[in-house]
Amino acid sequence: MSASLLDIPCATIKGEQKTLGDFGAKALLVVNTASKCGFTPQYEGLESLWQEYKDKGLVVLGFPCNQFGKQEPGDEGAISQFCELNFGVSFPLFKKIDVNGANAHPLYVQLKKRAPGLLGSQAIKWNFTKFLLDAEGREIKRFAPTTKPEALHAEIEALLK
Repeated sequence: MSASLLDIPCATIKGEQKTLGDFGAKALLVVNTASKCGFTPQYEGLESLWQEYKDKGLVVLGFPCNQFGKQEPGDEGAISQFCELNFGVSFPLFKKIDVNGANAHPLYVQLKKRAPGLLGSQAIKWNFTKFLLDAEGREIKRFAPTTKPEALHAEIEALLK
């Protein structure tokens, strides 16, 4: 069952098909992102984690989503350009997806089932909800949008050992 989480196809922002397993990571940080959100400055912290830990086995993966306050209105080109120019984002970004509802991406359907939020809710409440996974996709921790990327150092380091 956990292998299937790593095998779910996802389209990169450039249109390539990838799975989480393709990254060969020791730890994966999956985040639903948006360019016009109060939490958008977290891109800086996510890029900082990527730069600090990518050579040790962490992969940060950004999944733009327009479901919360329509805060990701642009197309993939606009999203990519915004992230690169404003925050120097170099970690992998994916095509815009839904994380809730009937059209929720299969990856997010599984992440929400395996790591429900507060009071067991499976819904994503807002942009910049974070899921930290081990290499096998078995151990999954969920972090609220208010949890800043810099608060995840200890959790990431524990998975990278």
